[in-house]
Amino acid sequence: MWQQLSLRARINLLLVLVLALGLAINVTRLVLEAGPRVQAEDQSVIRLAREFLETIVAEIDEAPDPEARLNQIVRDLNRLRHVSITRQGSAVDGSAGTDRAGDAGRSAPAWFVALVHPDKTAVNVPISIKGRPGSFVITSHPNDEVAEIWDGIVTQLLVGSGVAIVLFLITSMVVGRALKPIEALSRAITKIESGSYDTRVKPEGSPELAAICEKLNHLAAALGAAVDDKRRLAERVVSLQDAERKEIARELHDEFGPYLFALRAHAGALTKIADAGEPNLGALRKHGNAILEQVDALQQSNRRVLERLRPVGLAELGLREALGALLRLWGESHPGVVVEAAISPSLGETGETVDLTIYRIIQEALTNVFRHADASRVSVTVEPAEAETARGTLGCARVRVSDDGRGLKADHKLGLGLTGMRERILALGGSLDVVSRESGVTIEALIPRGAAC
Repeated sequence: MWQQLSLRARINLLLVLVLALGLAINVTRLVLEAGPRVQAEDQSVIRLAREFLETIVAEIDEAPDPEARLNQIVRDLNRLRHVSITRQGSAVDGSAGTDRAGDAGRSAPAWFVALVHPDKTAVNVPISIKGRPGSFVITSHPNDEVAEIWDGIVTQLLVGSGVAIVLFLITSMVVGRALKPIEALSRAITKIESGSYDTRVKPEGSPELAAICEKLNHLAAALGAAVDDKRRLAERVVSLQDAERKEIARELHDEFGPYLFALRAHAGALTKIADAGEPNLGALRKHGNAILEQVDALQQSNRRVLERLRPVGLAELGLREALGALLRLWGESHPGVVVEAAISPSLGETGETVDLTIYRIIQEALTNVFRHADASRVSVTVEPAEAETARGTLGCARVRVSDDGRGLKADHKLGLGLTGMRERILALGGSLDVVSRESGVTIEALIPRGAAC
């Protein structure tokens, strides 16, 4: 049940328990001190009465009528509230006329009297008048003292309860105001959970809560930015996919279409020659060679399209061999450009997705170099690297492609290829930097080898 209570209810309940415990301890202390206090009062009153009697009795022998004088003194002493005096062996009972009605208006409950003063204290004082022995019995009546203690306890209960209630209300109000930002935080978190990333919380309350509000606002802004980036990335992916489909469709139309038309034409010519009575062997050889040339051209075009869709030999040969074949192909097709490669053998297993990403980055970078850079030298480096992140140090693959070409213009924007590569690397948790100098361009990418960089 304690776990089901809110923080405010827990604080209020603890405050009530502390205040009640403090009040109970104080009242218990008064009750425990009441018995010794009443006993001390009894002893004090009896001692004073005994000394007074002994002094008076010493002077009574000189009175004309000692007996009458003594009885009068007893009656006078019994008007006191805290003590009663009786003379043994006398017809006059000094306590008979004692009026203690004054105690009735402020008397303590019987159970309390029995608790703090269970037995009345009585002392026998022997006397001698004109040689005749006698005695007085002094009995204490600490009713006023008990009533005073009881009044103190009642007052303590009333005042303590009032103070406790006031303290509870004040503390509850202060706690409520202090916890108000937590309620706002809870509502904001609920809204953020439902997708309202523009939700913000006003920093208020204690410095700690204000700091939490600020961090929640930053978190909401970061989540909103991440969602926007994800949406833009998804749109970009769809756009790139459409662009790639259009490019493939254009190649199929521009390259496959003419070849297929030529094949159809040559096949039709062969059919006509075959239908002739005496086939022309030279014409058959001519059309057959043309068909072989068209088929060879179709195979080359098909290889280029497949290369764009999926690198040939990457899964079968591995990344190192596939990159070697790619670099040799570019070197053979552009003999005027020196292609230098440094592929570290300590790169280790990187996974199919990372291998394909590394291959595509190098392929796209080399395509841009040979098309636009007018470079004489290209350097390709693939090596292991480490990146520091919030999760610690993670292993990455560093890919760097540098050329000595003319560099990029100041207002140059990345093309669809590199833009798509950057978004793909960001989706994997890596990074892509393009640095342009007067003497060329350097493309460097960090790609995680299994976890985000």
